[in-house]
Amino acid sequence: MADGQLSNPTHPTPLKEDRLDRLRLVRSRRVGAVTYHRLLAEHGTAKAALEALPGIAKAAGVEEYEVCPLGVVQAEFKKGQALGARLLMHGEPDYPRALAEIPDAPPVLWAIGDVALLNHPSVGMVGARNASSLGTRMARRLGAGLSEAGFTVISGLARGIDAAAHEAALEGQGRTVAVMAGGIDAIYPPENAALAAAIDAAGCRISEHPPGLEPQARHFPLRNRIVAGLSRAVVVVEAAAKSGSLITAKAALEYGREVMAVPGHPFDARASGCNMLIRDGALLIRGPQDVMEALGAPTDGTPEPESRLPPLPGPQTPQRPLKEVALLHSMILNRLGPSPLAEDQLMRDLNVTPAQLAPELLTLELDGRIARQPGGLLARVD
Repeated sequence: MADGQLSNPTHPTPLKEDRLDRLRLVRSRRVGAVTYHRLLAEHGTAKAALEALPGIAKAAGVEEYEVCPLGVVQAEFKKGQALGARLLMHGEPDYPRALAEIPDAPPVLWAIGDVALLNHPSVGMVGARNASSLGTRMARRLGAGLSEAGFTVISGLARGIDAAAHEAALEGQGRTVAVMAGGIDAIYPPENAALAAAIDAAGCRISEHPPGLEPQARHFPLRNRIVAGLSRAVVVVEAAAKSGSLITAKAALEYGREVMAVPGHPFDARASGCNMLIRDGALLIRGPQDVMEALGAPTDGTPEPESRLPPLPGPQTPQRPLKEVALLHSMILNRLGPSPLAEDQLMRDLNVTPAQLAPELLTLELDGRIARQPGGLLARVD
């Protein structure tokens, strides 16, 4: 068998040279989703981008940079193949259409289950891990109702609200997708292993990470943006004032998705995030009918065809040359340290506009290289 020509019984397309190059590109050090898309936009092919990477890294102050070795991605593909997973790549026909339209779309996805669900009309559902009894009941009601109405329920396989939404959707039409924080085989939390197996059989699980990768704290915001990107709307059922669910809601707003929230008692900390979202303009949700009405879908249980739903926002293409971006990243990291610095002070120090700084701060935050703190403060993570 030729180098890189690895067949997959669940995916008839072999891992050809260009796919190998793209997988090597995204697995190379310091190449996140935004950087990957910028590299391809500037250089045309993954092979050309790989050749340019060491020079770009040097411009950012990184000496002796090496791209991801070929053997690493070949081993990744073999492991995914052994798990029965399917490799979906950005720009190919089977990649989820809604996800392809966000600026930081995952370059690759590993998928197990019914990948057709990734192109069905979808609603994301997120909330507290330590959900209340009422919150769990509401998540189940929403998951079942939306699934019966023909929507795919997207969530993150976490404890509490996520698990309740997945379980209820499986009891309906089986329309649910779980987005993993780690590799496709890294079930977290472990007690949801049976639920993951049920989703494999009737729904779909996806991950942008290589198989075998255990989830870390910085992976959860990355997962949350996939939940938002796949969904036409995100419903927050229970969430504290500072929680991953609000990160998902923020991403949904940035992608032009609807944000909806279930109200809660003012004295319950688990509802404070939802109440804040509603105060700031999120749609108040009392049940699945409210979600369907907001999306223009029938509320009589008739499944809604994709063609009758409003179109999603179009794709956004990054415009700045990557060498300029790499230089700005280097300047940001050189200015920041363990002691927090105000974002507006950083802006003045670097003499950049909010529009120039904001997307690069988000990229560095998702890469785990900086951390946001209360009061608009930033700190470097070493």
